[in-house]
Amino acid sequence: MRDLQALPKAHLHLHFTGSMRVSTLKDMAQSQGIRLPENLTDNTALQVPADQRGWFRFQRAYDAARKVVRSEEAMRRIVREAAEDEAREGSKRLEIQIDPTSYAPFVGGITPALEIVLDEATLASRDTGVQVAIVVAASRLKHPLDARILARLAAKHAGEGAGQVVGFGLSNDERRGNTPEWAGAFDIARKAGLASVPHGGELLGPEHIRDIVTALKPRRLGHGVRAAEDPALLEYIVDNGIALEVCPASNVQLGVYNSLGDVPLRTLLKAGAQIALGADDPLLFLSRLTDQYENARKLGLDDYEISLLAHSSISASLASPSDKERWHDEIDAWLAAPDPVSDPASDPEPDPHAA
Repeated sequence: MRDLQALPKAHLHLHFTGSMRVSTLKDMAQSQGIRLPENLTDNTALQVPADQRGWFRFQRAYDAARKVVRSEEAMRRIVREAAEDEAREGSKRLEIQIDPTSYAPFVGGITPALEIVLDEATLASRDTGVQVAIVVAASRLKHPLDARILARLAAKHAGEGAGQVVGFGLSNDERRGNTPEWAGAFDIARKAGLASVPHGGELLGPEHIRDIVTALKPRRLGHGVRAAEDPALLEYIVDNGIALEVCPASNVQLGVYNSLGDVPLRTLLKAGAQIALGADDPLLFLSRLTDQYENARKLGLDDYEISLLAHSSISASLASPSDKERWHDEIDAWLAAPDPVSDPASDPEPDPHAA
């Protein structure tokens, strides 16, 4: 069984605050005299039911963590450490998602908040070798007009490389708001060349995915796993090249599925869906990107099938064609290398003095 941490891959579903290390959260809180809820520091992964109360518990934990991010230094540290963590896991590309309005009060506004993140993404990319690009995301908890402001800001920094904005998203509880009301913001973003990458198909099922596909015209869907419940919808998604950012661990820990075995990864793959595995919020779920590939192994995928998932993550990224080609070649090299479990040459030499 080949080393999954050495597998080249792209990470396309990671939230800014949720990417933090637990140790970093503790350090930031201690330096500011902020008392954290025990469930953020007890090294126990968050586990909630998929109802309004469960989401409230999740959101309360996330908000508590976000309260320690109150300076430019803290924001830069999060970006830097996210890139370092991805480098250790074999990631070639990270597209990290942020709503700059959450941090704007502490750094002088939404424009400096975004520019801080973009600048550190450029520096961290140079130093770690991981291309760090940014997805600006509006929140369903705020007014759709706020999303248009964010879309215009994102458009000013549009690009495809490190330290640039590559996509525009819509996050938080998908049961909130009327999805078509955010269409105007996504139109602004698309006209600037940004990809539409909203969340959907996690807490709500096929009917809501249809609303998102119609109104927001996504290039990728954050989660999208509930499309497996409707073969006709899934066929439409596949035929239209809409990639799915599937996060097996968080799907289970947010109560969308009862167990890992219920996550419909096989169903999605069999239908031909383009899938990029993601970790969502490692701070809360204590599960990083490589863990998601381990989860795929637990669901019965062999190394060839896992390499296809890595290829899909690269294809679904918003990187340049030349970068994608290089990373695809590196995945092929990973698969072509001898399997250390089955390769006799990898077995230790027998000890002639052993009994």
